[in-house]
Amino acid sequence: MIKHHMVVIEKHDGGVEVHPMKQWLRDNPQFLPEGMHPSTNTSHELRAALRKEGWRMEMRSDQVLVIKPNSLGDTSFATEMLPDPSEDEEVIEAEEITFGLERDLQSALRLNINQLESGLRIIDEGRERGTEAGRIDITAIDTAGTLVVIELKAGTAPPDAIAQILAYMGTLAETENRAVRGILVAADFHKRVVLASRAISNLQLKKYSVQFRFDALG
Repeated sequence: MIKHHMVVIEKHDGGVEVHPMKQWLRDNPQFLPEGMHPSTNTSHELRAALRKEGWRMEMRSDQVLVIKPNSLGDTSFATEMLPDPSEDEEVIEAEEITFGLERDLQSALRLNINQLESGLRIIDEGRERGTEAGRIDITAIDTAGTLVVIELKAGTAPPDAIAQILAYMGTLAETENRAVRGILVAADFHKRVVLASRAISNLQLKKYSVQFRFDALG
């Protein structure tokens, strides 16, 4: 499930206001972390940078609340509207780690795209392509001229990964008016992902693995 990122700020009367994070940062660029911008950085990247600057994060089922410290550096004004943060902190940490792994996987795959499939050529100018359905990890074209949507998952791909990549494929097929297929890359796949893929002829599942090599010095 895609989680919407929302900025929470304290009002002058002690209440709170909630705004979509990227739009709020566009309207208030003085709070943007150095070198970042809502048009070029993902919500994960922006929230991670804000967190390093002392902003508080809270996870909900469909939202990530990014709480701006007030003039005293305090975020407790938002406590009443938020759940107990003890477990949420662990969830956010886990998501940040997973996101980092997926970014590393994407960087490695961009440098070695032909290991995924011979003849593939990346056509997204080295960055995720934004669509109505979300951001495509890698957009490529194969030797037959078919567009290829590549979605990456660190660890095991969950059942909703199927709906995610199909949405990307459907959006791209509509906007480009040409054949599209998909490749879902993960370390492993939930059983329902495997079963669903058998009914989708233009979707492939491919596993990645990581190997470590240790060389003694001297």
